[in-house]
Amino acid sequence: MTFSDKLSVLYSRDEIASKIKFLAQQISRDYKDKNPLLISILKGSFMFTADLVRELDFPLEVEFVRLSSYGKGTKSSGKIKVIQDIIFEVENRHVLIVEDIVDSGLTIEFLKDKLKDKKAASVKVCALSSKPSQHTLPVDIDYLGFNIPDKFVVGYGLDYNQQFRNLPDICIMEENK
Repeated sequence: MTFSDKLSVLYSRDEIASKIKFLAQQISRDYKDKNPLLISILKGSFMFTADLVRELDFPLEVEFVRLSSYGKGTKSSGKIKVIQDIIFEVENRHVLIVEDIVDSGLTIEFLKDKLKDKKAASVKVCALSSKPSQHTLPVDIDYLGFNIPDKFVVGYGLDYNQQFRNLPDICIMEENK
């Protein structure tokens, strides 16, 4: 599959910033007295996580995990590979998973099950975006920024073969026909 250089902005940096402020208000309301552990799924969610935590004004900790189901393709392989595991203790902690995009839902469900097995007090999900048309199983997203169409998107941490993460907007990448 090849892509042209044609990118069209789906969500601008201003729309993203506004949505993050909105999500932070909801999260602050629910977690202000809980000292939560935010677990950011790398690599895609690093920008979202950084901007989100700057909007939160209560004690929290941040952990990173690297999971992969894509490799070099544009569709999930359906198999989750743990590249960097959780180091922090999660037992009896309130955990908020921070994800850039929920496609199939397999990665989120894999991590939620892992955290429940480690006896987290609670596990919720905050996703900047979701592609409902690609969900292969029901996915509960507690804090959601955008539902996006069934298009391949890049920018604001989202990549294609490790490229385009640095774009400040979320863009649709058009496929060459």
